[in-house]
Amino acid sequence: MHNARSPFALANIRRFIAFRVFFNARFYYPVFTILFLDYGLSIEQFSLLNTVWAFTIVLAEIPSGALADLVGRKRLLVATSLLMVGEMALIAFVPVGDSLLVFWVFLANRVLSGLAEAMASGADEAMAYDTLVAHGDPGDWPRVLDIQMRMQHAGYLVAMTVGAAVYDPGTVNRVLAWLGSAARVDQQVSMRFPVYLTLLLALLACAATLGMRDPVPAAQPAGERGGTMPRVRDALRITLRAGRWILQTPFAMAVILFGMAFDHVLRMLVTLTSQYFRLIDLPEASFGLIGSAVALLGLVVPRIARAMVEKNSPGRNLLWVAVIAFSSVWGLTLFIPWFGLLPMMTVFVAMMFTSFFTSHYLNRIAASNQRATVLSFKGLAFNGAYGLIGILYALLIAHLRHRQEILHPAAGRALVENRAFMASVDWFPWYLLAVLALVFLACRLRGAIRDCGREKTSAP
Repeated sequence: MHNARSPFALANIRRFIAFRVFFNARFYYPVFTILFLDYGLSIEQFSLLNTVWAFTIVLAEIPSGALADLVGRKRLLVATSLLMVGEMALIAFVPVGDSLLVFWVFLANRVLSGLAEAMASGADEAMAYDTLVAHGDPGDWPRVLDIQMRMQHAGYLVAMTVGAAVYDPGTVNRVLAWLGSAARVDQQVSMRFPVYLTLLLALLACAATLGMRDPVPAAQPAGERGGTMPRVRDALRITLRAGRWILQTPFAMAVILFGMAFDHVLRMLVTLTSQYFRLIDLPEASFGLIGSAVALLGLVVPRIARAMVEKNSPGRNLLWVAVIAFSSVWGLTLFIPWFGLLPMMTVFVAMMFTSFFTSHYLNRIAASNQRATVLSFKGLAFNGAYGLIGILYALLIAHLRHRQEILHPAAGRALVENRAFMASVDWFPWYLLAVLALVFLACRLRGAIRDCGREKTSAP
């Protein structure tokens, strides 16, 4: 019988929400690209480093999920927090001037960051959901997700606003003058302030995870743990079992594949927002305000998503996401000055719905002893697809740039780049349709489309 008390009375639930906020709301996000450049890195090095980050996540995703199910979610989350401390400390204190040293330090930062992302993926959700199973009501999970996403986006709002402000030496100096201080800082000093603040969040994430308690299932007593090789074999067994379960459970496969289809397309467009905003005549000074507006959306969308999972079938929610995503992507192709901001905002809305729905449905149907591994398969699919579309987009933009150079030989480099970019966005609606059609066909062959008409809550 489930306890009627609020899920937020459970310490693990409160700490799960705190961890999500501290781990994700990073103060350097609004200045992410230019932060790397101000440290002395080139744009090519920036691209290479983020490729390393993506591949690290893909390689570590499944093993980390299996380890979470094997050695306990708390241990993995504490290790994740320590990795975050390490990644931020590296760039917080690295001396600038030696470009080779800076590159290697940032390379280590990207590897640690990728490992932390992979290890956090699934383990924190599995910890929170299992806590509800053991000490509360799993039916409260949509409510927990609602509050978690709203708190996380409130954290984004603060991080976007404060991070951009403390990065700007002019703003910092005006605040110092208002406080009566004669001290002055330059860009080389102020560029580290968002990093210092994020390092503080990493320490808070450590505090949040250290206070967690593993709700150990009765079938897996804490004392039944062997040596290293048995653990490795168990991790492999859990991984294979979870993968086999996904393939044998059409509804789970449909959730992951449809979520992947939406996520990688929408995420790719989100990475292109700065260039898109420039081409619809938005001033660069507005970018931070737009980021804050997106964070405010994140306070509202989870509440709507929660109502949708309680009232609608998975199939109907899938249809809603498809309509919002396709209309948003199509709207971007118009490049309407100023008003082109609206379809980009709905891109973020579609991403939030995708995140909420995939988390809700997978947690409901996955068994506790493999939940983190199943969620890691989801992360692997999402990040693998994102890496693939990144490669495809790089090839597409190179082709379109070459074509524009042939068609307009007298055009300047900036004009060629802009025209190639606008032409590349025209491909996204058709690519999204093609991917959705392939996923629909695959799921129909497995009978998953029929299952989407009703939520399946039993796990093997």
